[in-house]
Amino acid sequence: MDTLDFLPVSLEDMHRRDWWYYDFLVVTADAYIDHPSFGTALIARCLESLGFRTAVLAQPDWHSADAFRAMGRPRYGVFIGGGNIDSMVAHYTAAKKRRTSDAYSPGNKMGLRPDRPTIVYAGRAREAFPGLPIVIGGLEGSLRRFAHYDYWDDKVRRSILFDAGADLLVYGMGERATGQIAKRLAKGEPVTNLTGIRGTAYAAKDPACPFESVEVPSFEAVCAHKRDYALATKVEYEEHDAIRGRAVCQRHGDRVLVVNPPAMPLNREELDAVYALPFAREVHPMYAPLGGVAAIEEVRFSVAHNRGCFGGCNFCSLAFHQGRMVTSRSHESVLREVEGFTRDPKFKGYVHDVGGPTANFRHPSCERQLKNGMCKNRSCLAPTPCKNLDPSHADYLALLRKVRAVPGVKKVFIRSGIRFDYMLCEKNSEFFSDLVRYHVSGQLKVAPEHCAPGTLDAMGKPHFEVYERFREKYQRLNQRYGLEQYLVPYLMSSHPGCTLSDAVDLAVFLNKTGRQPEQVQDFYPTPGTLSTCMWYTGLDPRTMEPVYVARDPHEKALQRALLQWKRPELRRLVVEALHKAGREDLIGYGKECLIRPLHREPDNQKKPSQRPAGGRGGSAAPSRRNHRKRRP
Repeated sequence: MDTLDFLPVSLEDMHRRDWWYYDFLVVTADAYIDHPSFGTALIARCLESLGFRTAVLAQPDWHSADAFRAMGRPRYGVFIGGGNIDSMVAHYTAAKKRRTSDAYSPGNKMGLRPDRPTIVYAGRAREAFPGLPIVIGGLEGSLRRFAHYDYWDDKVRRSILFDAGADLLVYGMGERATGQIAKRLAKGEPVTNLTGIRGTAYAAKDPACPFESVEVPSFEAVCAHKRDYALATKVEYEEHDAIRGRAVCQRHGDRVLVVNPPAMPLNREELDAVYALPFAREVHPMYAPLGGVAAIEEVRFSVAHNRGCFGGCNFCSLAFHQGRMVTSRSHESVLREVEGFTRDPKFKGYVHDVGGPTANFRHPSCERQLKNGMCKNRSCLAPTPCKNLDPSHADYLALLRKVRAVPGVKKVFIRSGIRFDYMLCEKNSEFFSDLVRYHVSGQLKVAPEHCAPGTLDAMGKPHFEVYERFREKYQRLNQRYGLEQYLVPYLMSSHPGCTLSDAVDLAVFLNKTGRQPEQVQDFYPTPGTLSTCMWYTGLDPRTMEPVYVARDPHEKALQRALLQWKRPELRRLVVEALHKAGREDLIGYGKECLIRPLHREPDNQKKPSQRPAGGRGGSAAPSRRNHRKRRP
């Protein structure tokens, strides 16, 4: 593709368009992929659609301000985002070990962005363009908008607005707020006047703001007292509602952080318009010599048909970013996008996903929320579904059938998360039947996460018998249609509320069903989630009741090992965990046992001699008996 299909990334690109100035610079910590699955592309294309000349600066060298000056000074301002995932999650595992690859960088190369890039980039932009308005946003800004516990520093940090020294912070899906900011800056309004825009946050001396407001414990208080931290988190979540939410104020020293109420989600017509913008839907050509950017592959032929999630998983950041109110695109908008796939030479007939935050949500959870907002102290689905829930899958089912009928489409998969408990709320099994027959690629991934009731309550997930009912129905439908397809359950160890005994119970269930997960997600305390608040404070902010937390790295290792008890290298950890949990009955030779007893070889026992591989001359192929493939 030609670089003219993308927004300018250099002075040369600007001159090819006969631009001798531009209006806004959009800075991102990811490589530049002009696709609607990437927040940078969405914001930049929305600015362009409003008539603004917009340039993109992707993964700039942050060691000086030179990269920021390369295209000259923008007329109105700089928008900065930390990328599609939190930068610290991109760099470090749950064990705080440095990752070895970055799918959002060319050639999967690490080191092309700093830790906490929003803060670093804002400092360089201020150095490059003194006096120019600087607006931060994206996922990193959204989840760190309040004082927050930082797992990597193991302390509470200030709102990212203060650490970045930015003028404004945009949180949530930012098209609406970004458009308002851009128009007002272009009219010459000083950025200090832009204090009444929903979905934004700013710092002030005076907590007065244009919206009804509530104050939460200060930065100093939440640093000093974990109960205050939990109380602040409770209010921050309660007020995160576009209809009934109030502004939330939090003092930081002699200044006040003012977080205005959320912006209203884009309605169907507005969403359709955003996805109709002229995205190149490709990685920028400048990355071709560097090996391309892997992050495009999963979404190249995928469709995001919805936004928002009322699922209410406490460890997930989506609700605090996109909100709990679900909106969706029209059938016509989705079909146009899929028809576009069929004209791409790379398309082989397989639509990888028609999904979103939760694939099978197409409409708000109930009629009441459209007038009153989401309930403050009630989850729509867990521990049991709300009686007002609208479980209809009819619109999603109709959409999928239309996508399957598009000429050139061979198969349509659903790879986003499916809420199986929501599916079971619908008496009609038509969607379930279609899902099994047409939309599973051999394995369906679902997320029961655990089986222990206390752990599931802390997670905000339904109790395990709901998953059992789903599993049984899934098996019956596969048998009915003569299909051999499997369920792959996502499981999590060490979530707040999970004890060693709970981990043993989950291992026993997995053993009984003959499944052992190849991968287990150890709980990762990421910024802005209710579960992270539990992990840091030992309190459930919804009830302010104590919750058990496995913080010790060794205990976490024991819980994780139990869920992968067959792996030889984890054997001693599994035995130790079973002894500590008082479950020695699971060590033995019976069918119900997880592991055999450990036997120590006598020190003087002679190890059997091994013949050299390949026989006498050593040139033959290795013996299969002596070179069995080991499980990783």
